[in-house]
Amino acid sequence: MSEKRDYYEVLGISKTADDGEIKKAYRSLAKKYHPDVNPGDAAAEEKFKEVNEAYAILSDADKRAAYDSYGHAAFDGTGAQNGAGGFGGGFDFGDLGDIFGSFFGGGFGGGFGGGSSSARRNAPVRGDDIGVRVTLTFEEAVFGVKREVSYNRVQKCADCDGSGAEKGTTAETCHACGGSGQRRVTQRIGGMAFQSTVTCSECRGSGKIIKKPCQNCRGTGYVKVTKKIDVNIPAGIDDGGRVALRGMGNDGRNGGPAGDLILIVSVKPSRVFERDGVHLYCDVPVSVTDATLGAEIEVPTLDGNAKYTIPEGTQPDTSFTLRGKGVPYVGNLDRRGDIIFTVKVEIPQKLSGKQKELLRKFAESCDDGNYAKRTGFFKKFKK
Repeated sequence: MSEKRDYYEVLGISKTADDGEIKKAYRSLAKKYHPDVNPGDAAAEEKFKEVNEAYAILSDADKRAAYDSYGHAAFDGTGAQNGAGGFGGGFDFGDLGDIFGSFFGGGFGGGFGGGSSSARRNAPVRGDDIGVRVTLTFEEAVFGVKREVSYNRVQKCADCDGSGAEKGTTAETCHACGGSGQRRVTQRIGGMAFQSTVTCSECRGSGKIIKKPCQNCRGTGYVKVTKKIDVNIPAGIDDGGRVALRGMGNDGRNGGPAGDLILIVSVKPSRVFERDGVHLYCDVPVSVTDATLGAEIEVPTLDGNAKYTIPEGTQPDTSFTLRGKGVPYVGNLDRRGDIIFTVKVEIPQKLSGKQKELLRKFAESCDDGNYAKRTGFFKKFKK
């Protein structure tokens, strides 16, 4: 037999470690090597035994003192401490109930004083939410729309009212687990008895035996159905927005509430506008003449074209704002964002000879005072 490793080395702690450090190291390693986490792994099982043995000694002040003085000899029947009565008996696992309960949700409650697993198992469970993606046009998202939505949900079987038993019959309490849905199993590891709680194989954790299953739901108590409902999607909703319909998701279990139906909105892009929240952005082309002399131009809005007067000498890429012409705020249709449009000055193409001649004469008539940016730029360049 190989020589035992130092208990401090087994837990990966120093010899000056306090009780908190010892427990923390043990919790981590016990969880890592527990047989339920590593089924059929003999090496992990040996590690688990070794970790438990080290913890049983180092977590007890008297046993730890004896180990620090005599090493493993204090417990193998050969040390002076054993000769005086020693510690040759079993290990004290005082707080293993808390430790294993925190790892496995009370699975070791029977052996170490955990809570009532059957009570938790039969507690009301809320039904799952259902997500459905809905695609809208840009205009539908801005103004709101009523949309028919089709989806599948799990609901209580109407024939058996969710019991799973054929109409006129009832489910019986499972004789194997007494209705708890769980059974206790004892495992012996390294001379130590461990009790764990497993799902009852007879009733598959339900605590009930159904001798005559409902034909409609095949004994499950629930069926999948296709639902169609009309949904009002509010004006102003944006891409990625959600609409929650409470209680329209899957039915709950053990009397728990139903989940929600969540509509996830996808919005197709507009051919004219870019959207940022409740504000809209667009480009508006204008002629050189209109930009130079100033003019009343047409600007697209959600409500049709609007008139807007740009001033004389408007420069390319200048932006202007139409207040209150943007997207409605969700839940407050009286309030809307803005439209911010940018002037794009269009340079004329395919000019006739006469047009070119007139343009040259116009250019000759201009001086530096007509082109402030160009004049300022070259002044900087000369400096």
